[in-house]
Amino acid sequence: AMRAWALLSAVLWCLPGVECPRSTLFNSKGFIYGQLGHPEKIYVKLHQNSIVLICKDFKLAKKEIVDPTYLWIGPNEKTLTGNNRINITKTGQLMVKDFLEPLSGLYTCTLSYKTVKAETQEEKTVKKRYDFMVFVNPFAPGWKGACNGSADCDDIPNHNILQARDRIEEFFRRQAYIFYRNFNKTLPAMHFVDHSFQVVRLDSCRPGFGKNEGLHSNCASCCVVCSPGTFSPDVDVTCQTCISVFIYGAKSCPTSNKNRQYED
Repeated sequence: AMRAWALLSAVLWCLPGVECPRSTLFNSKGFIYGQLGHPEKIYVKLHQNSIVLICKDFKLAKKEIVDPTYLWIGPNEKTLTGNNRINITKTGQLMVKDFLEPLSGLYTCTLSYKTVKAETQEEKTVKKRYDFMVFVNPFAPGWKGACNGSADCDDIPNHNILQARDRIEEFFRRQAYIFYRNFNKTLPAMHFVDHSFQVVRLDSCRPGFGKNEGLHSNCASCCVVCSPGTFSPDVDVTCQTCISVFIYGAKSCPTSNKNRQYED
């Protein structure tokens, strides 16, 4: 019973009536435009496809541009090309499939296009840069199967947990009634106080993740992948400092002795 109770508590993120944080990921159209001089923060669920990043600002996307080219740079500061995980369209849209911790970081796109002066027909090349900071946050294993493709998957596990709470409460109530009706002469009286069984919210993050309201104010209650320079070896909600870490999602801190431990 205690093990089941711990499981119920661990996966309860947001209760009905309590506003759950919505990150940039939850865009109803499934994509986001860049903004000049302002990096966009996007939060992607682990093993889910990222939101579509568009290498244009919203205003420019409404205009026709001449000879556009798009150059995407990934977190490793290398040029991104299309493959089985990275999908880049001819119109500069990027999506990452099956997002993992190491894929977190800065995604930069440089848009180049030409303008022509009507009076002199002089051509000029214009370049604009758009930055996207992409972070991954975890979700309970098996969430895809439980949600059946629902867009409101965050709410489904919470609904199931609260439903389990109601059924457990009803079980105790019926047990008290049965004992009272059938065994009141041979066993001590058994009583159940209505609504005395409660589900307690328990904050925890999987190893390699933590919460940081300062860096992720628009997703303050989310477990977000630990940034380079930090790590989280357990289910705590805090990423600890470690200057020897240079990756996202570190679960250990490399030491200076001979038995140095690195991420797999």
